[in-house]
Amino acid sequence: MAAAMPWLLSGLGLLILLLAGDSLVKGAVNLSLRLGVPALIVSLTIVAFGTSAPELLIAIQAVLDDAPGIAIGNVVGSNTANILLVLGIPALLATMHTSECETKKTFNFMIAASILFIALAFRGVFDWIAAVVLLFGLSLVLWDAAREAKGHRAVNPGADEEEEDIEGVDPDLPGWRIAIFLILGLIGLPLGADLLVDNATIIAKMYGVSDTVIGLTLVAVGTSLPELATTVMAALRRQADVALGNVIGSNMFNLLAIIGVASFVGPIPVDPSFLRFDLWVMLGASLLLLPFVYMRRDITRLWGVILTALYLTYLAVVLS
Repeated sequence: MAAAMPWLLSGLGLLILLLAGDSLVKGAVNLSLRLGVPALIVSLTIVAFGTSAPELLIAIQAVLDDAPGIAIGNVVGSNTANILLVLGIPALLATMHTSECETKKTFNFMIAASILFIALAFRGVFDWIAAVVLLFGLSLVLWDAAREAKGHRAVNPGADEEEEDIEGVDPDLPGWRIAIFLILGLIGLPLGADLLVDNATIIAKMYGVSDTVIGLTLVAVGTSLPELATTVMAALRRQADVALGNVIGSNMFNLLAIIGVASFVGPIPVDPSFLRFDLWVMLGASLLLLPFVYMRRDITRLWGVILTALYLTYLAVVLS
């Protein structure tokens, strides 16, 4: 029973993180719209940051607990899992018609962010200098998204302030419930992150593996579960643009925002194993999207088998 306790507490921490992140998004989105913040700004910033809050809190807590391998392992492992697992498993259930999607620009941004991240990793540490570079890259992406959205709304005035399309918005939500959502989110996120990081570190010591390996596997897969759930539902509803856009956007945000913010909290040294293997697997997995983005291929069940098998192979190599 004692050996199972760290696993149970890690699972509990992950559950608290996911629920608290969802609660924070709902509260922050509805409060911002009530205060008159434009829906465009809310969708580009609050929703984006809120849905990545669990990963961000894990990274910050890992740095504070002197387990930086979990921080960088979570980001690199999540990005690899997002492509191979989060797109692979839904494709096993139903063909995703990505041939109908136009995601070239965001895909190019993701590849650029991946290359920038790898280049900074070769400095040996993510410090405040790397943080400034990564967050500057994030600001450029957000600025471009805002410019494009404003242009779209200028051409389509009827689409202005489409609040119903923003995740978590509820025009009828009373003020007291908004306050409860915010309080639960702000209390739950650090509590869940502390539980998960502390017990993930214990598991690493129990099995004689590094915190980097735990970050790449247990923590990465756990924090990819929301993306997996979203992508499965999008595939079943034949909303391939949602599925592909969700993965590309999440990966770009992980690279630029999560490590960007966490590096301000404290330096994150880069384990040499990342430079030899994991970063290149992440980039290779990202480049596997080329046929679907540029050649307009569908992600068929065969591709689902290939992507899922590649991820299981990667896990086997990391755990060995």
